[in-house]
Amino acid sequence: MTQPLTAAPSSGLLARLNGAHHKAALNGFLVIVLAHWAEHLVQAYQIWVLGTPRPQARGVLGQFYPWLVSSEWLHYGYAIVMLVFLFALRRGFVGRAHTWWVVALAIQFWHHIEHFMLLWQVQSGTMFFGQKVPTSILQLVLPRVELHLFYNSVVFIPMVVAMYLHLRPNRREQELMTCSCIGHRISRQSVVPHAA
Repeated sequence: MTQPLTAAPSSGLLARLNGAHHKAALNGFLVIVLAHWAEHLVQAYQIWVLGTPRPQARGVLGQFYPWLVSSEWLHYGYAIVMLVFLFALRRGFVGRAHTWWVVALAIQFWHHIEHFMLLWQVQSGTMFFGQKVPTSILQLVLPRVELHLFYNSVVFIPMVVAMYLHLRPNRREQELMTCSCIGHRISRQSVVPHAA
């Protein structure tokens, strides 16, 4: 009699990021996100509290490297980094946390489209919507600083909800988890089957 074939656990990068290194990858990603948030919050503080004119409100790094604020490549690059991390780390989430993480991924996908439009305008020299400067779709409704605070919020909030739920899984979610984010696991033998 032959033994049944079982799939060997994948040892690829994505499998490791969503398994043994999920917690470390999430923490590293969170540091990047919080640093980006800090830049936007400092810029908002400069505008609304200090009264700095918008072109001179450059956040922290922009004070030392002013070209960073106006570099569409940098903004698009960050949008791609966010998109890649949200996509790459999604398999480590299960249940309710997975749903919220995918919401953040979907919103970030749109945010990345808007940044791509801005980059395209800068690179081609062709401005959209009859504007004199590169303009995204929602920038027709909200000024750029406010729009980016909005985008960062609507991506960050479902990310935080996902991480919160991920670290506090219900019993069923805990059974499905294969990552390193919570230290204890429910053994399948200790799960009491539901009464029929």
